[in-house]
Amino acid sequence: MDFHCHLDLYPKAREVYAEALHRNEFTWLVTTSPKAFDATSRVLGSSPKVLITPGLHPEIAHERATELELLLSQIPTALAVGEVGLDGSPRFKKHYEVQCKIFEAVVRRCAESGGRVLSIHSRRAVKDVLALLQKYPGFGTAVMHWFSGTPTELKAAEAQGCWFSVGPAMFETANGRSLAAKMPRNRVVPESDGPFATVEGKMVMPWSADDTARHLSALWGISVDEAKTQLTNNSEALLTLIGHP
Repeated sequence: MDFHCHLDLYPKAREVYAEALHRNEFTWLVTTSPKAFDATSRVLGSSPKVLITPGLHPEIAHERATELELLLSQIPTALAVGEVGLDGSPRFKKHYEVQCKIFEAVVRRCAESGGRVLSIHSRRAVKDVLALLQKYPGFGTAVMHWFSGTPTELKAAEAQGCWFSVGPAMFETANGRSLAAKMPRNRVVPESDGPFATVEGKMVMPWSADDTARHLSALWGISVDEAKTQLTNNSEALLTLIGHP
């Protein structure tokens, strides 16, 4: 399974999509903008093995702010939402106010719609992300994608009931490995973040969950089979929260 993948943005996306259908039981295709969600849903079609969700990536929030109303109209009929969130890194900090306006509107709409599972980007913005989620307690469930905050922020996110999606690229850094080792084991699911995530210069593919299990087995001090079982159980629990068959 893969709980955060930009399946539509791979080179030869239709071929990768077909391969993902063959290899994966489930792939969560997160989109970067509301218009991309419409286009991807139309071009790739639907499958019970792939969940395509509307989102507005914080890195392009300032460029696609006019699509906010479209996104808000898509949320009530969507099972989940993503990719959304905040990015406080130097490159995008100047657009932070716009990001916050969009993310708050999304979280509010999720709460108004009875709650949704969100795949959330939180680079250098964990405190603000958690504060906005806490402001709207009926928003649903947060899945923190490729979490890169501090250990203290990780504890705060765990205390607020957040889940975490991790992929092979996260284990490339000491900080990533340290955070993954501390995550609540029953709230970790696999992701690829492909095609943006890379390992040794190669794009991480949507069927990378076994690699993630191997890395986690070493960090958690359990066998690879035990790590796979844990990820499978977690994945099934999160799918239940999403309401995906």
